[in-house]
Amino acid sequence: MTSTVSPDRRHDLDWIRVGAFFLLILYHVGMFYVPWDWHVKSPRPVEWLEPVMQLTNPWRLTLLFLVSGAATRFMADKISAGSLASQRAWRLLPPLVFAVFVIVPPQSYYEVVEQAGFSGSFLDFYALYATASGGWCDADGCLITPTYNHMWFVVYLFVYTMVLAILLGVARQPMVRLGDGLGEGLKGWTLLLAPIVYLALCRVVLLPMFEVTHALVDDWYNHAVSFAAFLLGFLIARSGAFREATIRMRWSALVLALGAWAAFATYAWVYRGEDAVPPELLKLAMRGVYAVDQWCAILAVLGFGAKHLTRGGPVLTWLTLAVFPFYIVHQTVIVVAGHHLAAVGLNQALEAALLIAITFAACFATYAVVSRVAVLRLVFGLKSNPSPSRAS
Repeated sequence: MTSTVSPDRRHDLDWIRVGAFFLLILYHVGMFYVPWDWHVKSPRPVEWLEPVMQLTNPWRLTLLFLVSGAATRFMADKISAGSLASQRAWRLLPPLVFAVFVIVPPQSYYEVVEQAGFSGSFLDFYALYATASGGWCDADGCLITPTYNHMWFVVYLFVYTMVLAILLGVARQPMVRLGDGLGEGLKGWTLLLAPIVYLALCRVVLLPMFEVTHALVDDWYNHAVSFAAFLLGFLIARSGAFREATIRMRWSALVLALGAWAAFATYAWVYRGEDAVPPELLKLAMRGVYAVDQWCAILAVLGFGAKHLTRGGPVLTWLTLAVFPFYIVHQTVIVVAGHHLAAVGLNQALEAALLIAITFAACFATYAVVSRVAVLRLVFGLKSNPSPSRAS
């Protein structure tokens, strides 16, 4: 007999999704300071942030795709495949178009100001941005506009959902049986090792040929990992057996994740310079270590979440609704505020604290406004307000 969980939703996955997006906001604040390429950069890079950033870098987005797949399962079980595709299109495409032409342009403006020496006004820039006529290029390539920047996640989520809707339209019952089989079969060391082997193979075979680009059409390593996570989340979302297995493995997964993080972060630190070339055998081994970190961290989060994050309530309901608008605006706030704060010359710790505070304040303020305006609800991915009779 298949063990299932609540027919409506799983509070642990809701909490994990909210927490993962909050971590993403902090991660993007870190991207302003860490010596890695990004849209805008602090003039005072902080090298010691690199291993800190590696704490979540291997797994944060893969986890988001997994919990997004699980959320899609709870929706898909109530409606037809066609309705799923239609509802997700209305939920994702208006925010995507709005972001490309309203939310993202300030990011690109400050990027070309800092990296390409653009000296015109934002209006001058926007005319070039919207017509794909900027020609902003450097040694690393050209900025092609209009662009979606951080909204690549939404693009991929939309595409994955459309593919899933097609699969459900032609093979819903086989997919349900596959999910039941995975839920029962992925337990113990199989749960730990099978995903690691898959992720390691992707990293060894596909990554050398397909670097992560977020450009959709040539991002095959990323698709192999992200779509697999999305599909796994969809298939096992209702499996009580899988949920219990993650609880049993949580401590082992956490220890392995921390050990793999320490190994990979040390490796990345030692070979962080452009001229530091690691031996091929070591590079190959570290791809396996990365896979261990990637899956074991996800497994630990799922296990501890299933064990402890079991209660819902109004705070979770509010955060679950607010997290998508948070995601839409957060990176633009970080880019704009970071660029201007850097010019003030504050103590760097104070500057970083202000940047975090400004970003979260802007996110909360955005949701407070858009949740009350019908047209803004549409372009920020929120459902329309219920009528008074339905609300009562």
